[in-house]
Amino acid sequence: MKTGYNHPMTFSRKIGIAAGILLLLIGLWYFPPVHVRLVWRIEMLRAQWRARFHPPDAMLFVPTPVTPLPPPQVIRKTVVSALPAPSSLPTALPTPTPWPLPPSATLSGFRYENQFNRWNYCGPANFAMSLTFWGWKGDRDTIGRAIKPGEKDKNVMPYEFRDYVAENVPGFEVIIRLGGDLEVIKRLVANGYPVIAEKGYYERDYTGKIGWMGHYQFITGYDDPAGVLIVQDTYRDGPDFHLPYPTFMEGWRSFNYLFMVTFPVEREAEVMRLLGNYADETWANRHALEVALREAQQLSGIDQFFAWFNVGSSHVALREYVDAAYAYDYAFQLYAQLAADNTSRPYRMMWYQTGPYWAYYYSGRYQDVINLADVTLQTPTDGPVLEESLLWRGRAYLMIGQREAAIEDFRAALRVHPRWAPALQALQELGIQP
Repeated sequence: MKTGYNHPMTFSRKIGIAAGILLLLIGLWYFPPVHVRLVWRIEMLRAQWRARFHPPDAMLFVPTPVTPLPPPQVIRKTVVSALPAPSSLPTALPTPTPWPLPPSATLSGFRYENQFNRWNYCGPANFAMSLTFWGWKGDRDTIGRAIKPGEKDKNVMPYEFRDYVAENVPGFEVIIRLGGDLEVIKRLVANGYPVIAEKGYYERDYTGKIGWMGHYQFITGYDDPAGVLIVQDTYRDGPDFHLPYPTFMEGWRSFNYLFMVTFPVEREAEVMRLLGNYADETWANRHALEVALREAQQLSGIDQFFAWFNVGSSHVALREYVDAAYAYDYAFQLYAQLAADNTSRPYRMMWYQTGPYWAYYYSGRYQDVINLADVTLQTPTDGPVLEESLLWRGRAYLMIGQREAAIEDFRAALRVHPRWAPALQALQELGIQP
């Protein structure tokens, strides 16, 4: 029998095989069906590791007002004194009820979307559902590619959806209002208009703690006898979930009772009639302020923090920036007094709402903008990936003469959110190429 000698594998051949395997793995990583399923899992593992050594709930922003902050009852008087006299308030429109609201109502005709296998995708998924109700043919990725092109982008702001519709979905409009209540939601739904609400909720997150997070929910029905809203939840609860009114209201508070309605432009008159007082945006913002002030005096703990934050956000919506800054000062002091764990400290707050940046910047408190952004940019466990915080810090750097630092922040914002118009404009105004 013939035998032979098996030569050992040469070094160059080993290198060739290793290179081939590496190229295969790289190809698999960038193959879209594989990439979208793996990237968010890897990011979650990285986030868990980083949170172990840099707990985000331990990071605090300390405002630096010129004068010491007075006790809460004095702040309340200060904020209330900024309200206009009753004669100067916008006239409330009569709340119309074209016909008595039924005890329950349910809408159909939309295509349910979830956010699975995507990172922070509740915005595109909910926005897509609200458009498919009106016959739009896209899906969550159609919207996501436009307004959430970066995988690490933590949140899509309500105005980004409104702008997307204005620029890409002819014949439709989105209205955003603060200070909503169950009555206006039920009136819209009963008359054929589903609603998107932005709200908070608690769950065990990737750090292993029970934490507060922001979330959109698409509301397509209600049932008064059962005391529930019918929501299409993209993440935890799934389609046609029955959410009790008190639970919904508690979560809704953390976003100043913000709601959005999508509709064909030819139905604008009907939508305005159904909105009643909320048709007037100034009235809605003033109403949100009144609700927030009342709750700030009635509530305690984390809910009192949310209420004072809402006082500031309502003032921002009314362009009353100094009063807003004062309210945020007190909110951040309340935040620091909460127990240092994720259950009590909603450290993601600035991921979703940027009112404090507006308030401090337009009050001339540029260092507070920078300090708040510094703290906020440390809270994501996957790096400084909040484009809004980078943008506002860059703006504040410009105001104190640190031009190069500003340019770097604007460019960093574009790395998180490619082609983002505010950052592009900021660089263009400086004569800088992105």
